[in-house]
Amino acid sequence: MTIEQALETSLTVNGTAVTRRIPARQHLIDFLREELGLTGSHVGCEHGVCGACTVRVDGTIVRGCLMLAVQADGRRVDTIEGLSDSGELAELQEAFHRRNALQCGYCTPGMLVAAQDLVANHPGASREKIREHLSGNYCRCTGYQAIVDAIEDVLVARRNKI
Repeated sequence: MTIEQALETSLTVNGTAVTRRIPARQHLIDFLREELGLTGSHVGCEHGVCGACTVRVDGTIVRGCLMLAVQADGRRVDTIEGLSDSGELAELQEAFHRRNALQCGYCTPGMLVAAQDLVANHPGASREKIREHLSGNYCRCTGYQAIVDAIEDVLVARRNKI
């Protein structure tokens, strides 16, 4: 039996500096959930196809089950908890609630993180673009229509404010 190497890793999680010795092969999502107690992001397929583990690293959405925690050394990680607490997701959360895009909620954190990325980077997105952007996030409850409607509501409301 070999002893797995642990590496000193420093990162910023939801605005808080974190330094830990992390096993070299521990995935980011497992570190966030097990070591930091940030259980909002979920572990689904563990192959990067369902999107339940979506988090943001240095402003880019990533699958937490595909990234090793030690790869986040020196980087900023934002989870659903941090994005929610900051108010960054408030419009989307309200729209998801209003449009009944929540259902069981298992996929919702990953959907919201992906949706916020879309809203921030593609403010003129069409329904087709919304569907394309969310194509890596699976939902088995809503049939996607309500999720697309909620995101479209936010995009339209933001465009109408301009």
